[in-house]
Amino acid sequence: MDKIDKQILNKIQTDFPVAERPYKVIAEEFGLTEEAVISCVKKLKESGIIRRLGATFDSRRLGYTSTLVSAKVPVEKISDVTALINKYPGVTHNYLRENNYNIWFTLIAPSKEAIERILKTISDKTGIEEIRSLPAVNFFKVKVNFEME
Repeated sequence: MDKIDKQILNKIQTDFPVAERPYKVIAEEFGLTEEAVISCVKKLKESGIIRRLGATFDSRRLGYTSTLVSAKVPVEKISDVTALINKYPGVTHNYLRENNYNIWFTLIAPSKEAIERILKTISDKTGIEEIRSLPAVNFFKVKVNFEME
């Protein structure tokens, strides 16, 4: 990554412009063209440096419920189970862990009942019976910025 890549990464992770043409705003700040910024972001996404670009909302303040979920999935079913889990729009993270409960994911839904329905559907479709919902008791938000310079 060059200096411009790092400057753009710093900008988009901490102060992404809310504008009709956000990449143009970024370009003007760094003396670039809008096309150059879009090209840079595309290159960083294709190379895997950027995994996701999007807003983060406080789901509780929007009336949603969230939970951390762990599931005990046989190794031979991991790909199929994670593919199904990842189809749900409320799944924000999905991780493979070295543990008996080897699949961990976060799930956000309109209600606790909706979460229970989704987890039951996942269990019914996959045959995985050991799925634990672990709703947060306390909330701690840690802001992480990866300073590039």
